[in-house]
Amino acid sequence: MFVVLIIMNLPCRGRATSYEDADHGGVVVYWRPGCTYCMRLRTRLRFTRLRYSEINIWRDPEAAAFVRSVADGNETVPTVTVAGEAMVNPLKGWLFEVIKTRTPLLAPGTGNQTGERD
Repeated sequence: MFVVLIIMNLPCRGRATSYEDADHGGVVVYWRPGCTYCMRLRTRLRFTRLRYSEINIWRDPEAAAFVRSVADGNETVPTVTVAGEAMVNPLKGWLFEVIKTRTPLLAPGTGNQTGERD
């Protein structure tokens, strides 16, 4: 179990890991180490072809400030933005519904390699 916690708290290679470098027109996942809800969502997203940024709010003060601004002053994670629309602790199904609506090119079934596996 300890090894799984370590692995799930590592950022994925090839993804922006800072607020400044993230693609705010796409999908951005704000998380923190040790958060079981974050680990669950990040694990599920890793098995999709969705391109997204992951930002550890404990390492990026600007990201932490953003999360507080959309979560009533709290650092509630995971917080996810889709084309700038913030969602606090979203379920994967709800997240993909918002992706279909706000960023259809990222949605599953578009033929684009950034969508969820069908």
